[in-house]
Amino acid sequence: MKLIKIIGHLLIFLFLTALTQVGGIIWCITCFVSYKYSKRKRIVFPLIYLVFNLMIVPPIAKFLGRERLPVLNSQLRPRNITYPLLFRNYVKPELNDLLKNTAKRLTTYDITITYLDANFPFLDGFPLLPHLSHNDGKKIDISFMYMTNKGNKTNKKPSVSGYGIYVEKENPTANDCINKGYLQYDFTKYLSLENKSNLKFDPENTKTLILELLKAANSEKLFIEPYLKDQLGLNAYSKIRFHGCQAVRHDDHIHFQIK
Repeated sequence: MKLIKIIGHLLIFLFLTALTQVGGIIWCITCFVSYKYSKRKRIVFPLIYLVFNLMIVPPIAKFLGRERLPVLNSQLRPRNITYPLLFRNYVKPELNDLLKNTAKRLTTYDITITYLDANFPFLDGFPLLPHLSHNDGKKIDISFMYMTNKGNKTNKKPSVSGYGIYVEKENPTANDCINKGYLQYDFTKYLSLENKSNLKFDPENTKTLILELLKAANSEKLFIEPYLKDQLGLNAYSKIRFHGCQAVRHDDHIHFQIK
């Protein structure tokens, strides 16, 4: 029985670490506090977790070179509260400044930057699963812009997660990658949590968002699907690239990174 408990705690530790980076450490503290003061873990864990999320991790991360992205900002905000709750909204100060400055310029167009996964608070090289490269504070995923069926611009998004609702259900690149054996290429369709909002892709304002991001001197790469680069008239921009079949589809979001 004791061995089973140890294995159970180890599995919880590994799961929380993979999901949030610091959740495993919080679980260890929870177990200690729960044992020492005879308190239930289901009460202790969320309390300690929130303290770490709101008060402990942000200043330590800032001291070590990463900053938490805004949560309640009207110009730059997460798709939903899950991303900050899971400690997945940390970036280098340079990227934070770039996003804030870009968001201010985009108010002229009534465009809000809605971010998805960014990076964890600590340690370059620590993987933010399931992403391949969100491990140095320099990368972030950003939602496309959409409009209503009547053609009105909106900052709403068609999926709860921000991922998995593709501009085109099928495209040549996706078919080619899947046929080559990269079956993960469109797996984000299973993570969409579609909200049935009947929104349509807004090419004009998505292009505006992309061009404003690329204005920064320290912008390095931006990934979208090749057919979208062509449709949006962005073929002249060398910083906009194909991410490769080893990644996932990028016709549901923008991947942006700095130097």
